[in-house]
Amino acid sequence: MIQNLDELRGLIQKDYDNTAGIIIKKKDKVIYEEYFDESNQDTASHLFSMTKSIVSICIGIAIDQGYIKSVDDKVLDYFPEYEVKKGEKTIQQITIRHLLTMTAPYKYIFAPYTKHFSNTDWVKSALDYLGGKKPIGNFRYTPIVGPDILTGILTKVTGKSVLDYARENLFNPLDIHVEKSIVFKDKESQMTYYKTKTISVWVSDEMGVNTCGWGLSLSARDLVKIAELYLNHGQYHNQQIVSAEWVRQSTSKQSTWKSKNLDYGYLWWLVKDGYAALGDGGNVVYVNKKENMIVVITGYFKPRCKDRLDLIEQVIVPLSNK
Repeated sequence: MIQNLDELRGLIQKDYDNTAGIIIKKKDKVIYEEYFDESNQDTASHLFSMTKSIVSICIGIAIDQGYIKSVDDKVLDYFPEYEVKKGEKTIQQITIRHLLTMTAPYKYIFAPYTKHFSNTDWVKSALDYLGGKKPIGNFRYTPIVGPDILTGILTKVTGKSVLDYARENLFNPLDIHVEKSIVFKDKESQMTYYKTKTISVWVSDEMGVNTCGWGLSLSARDLVKIAELYLNHGQYHNQQIVSAEWVRQSTSKQSTWKSKNLDYGYLWWLVKDGYAALGDGGNVVYVNKKENMIVVITGYFKPRCKDRLDLIEQVIVPLSNK
């Protein structure tokens, strides 16, 4: 066991070798910031599933602004053009809340990635899989095929791409720069994107709808700003970006993944004394309300990464109190 934060670099290089950056901030003071593998403070890492938590913030802002009436609105109210297949009733009862809490049922057993991504319209594809015979209300974590319905709703109600809406209402106020949306033409370009360190982008389908479950790239310093926003009840530099009530709701227990004993808010995971956004590659935004502490870790995709939450809760938090 390492004895102080100065020894953290060696532990990261040994056991968490796909790490790009790590920032630890406690009581408004950065107590540790380090970068690895030729990364630096400007390196934008693909957040994978952490993208969902950013979309959650955008949903909250859209509710604050009246674009969305309530999380209890029926999903299909936002897609009146969608033709429900004969005999399908479940899909008609699914709400935005069910999507935010991962309690919506889907027809697939194994995620149909190839078939889904071969569509030009990922929102319609997700709607085609929504519903089925399983009951509404049971937690089912659907990382990619399904969440795009939420970005589809945002695009519909605002009349803008989610990137443009986020720029105006979230990114620009936090001084976060996302260069552009990108569309993949083939699998090779997608794999190249996973490895890039040079541009901050947000993936979209060919219809111009940005992804929800993956596809956004931000730097570690960008993510610290997101964490500060939530730790400060939706305020950043004395500007209310999203309502304190949305922050409270989205980081309160809304559902539970019983088999893994994990509680979930609105696209945020609940952890001891706080909450977290989590993504493949070991990407983490961790907020500990009790300690007034933020830990951000960014990384590059690597299968079967060691759990960063264990590193944070068992090593970093105790060392921060020394």
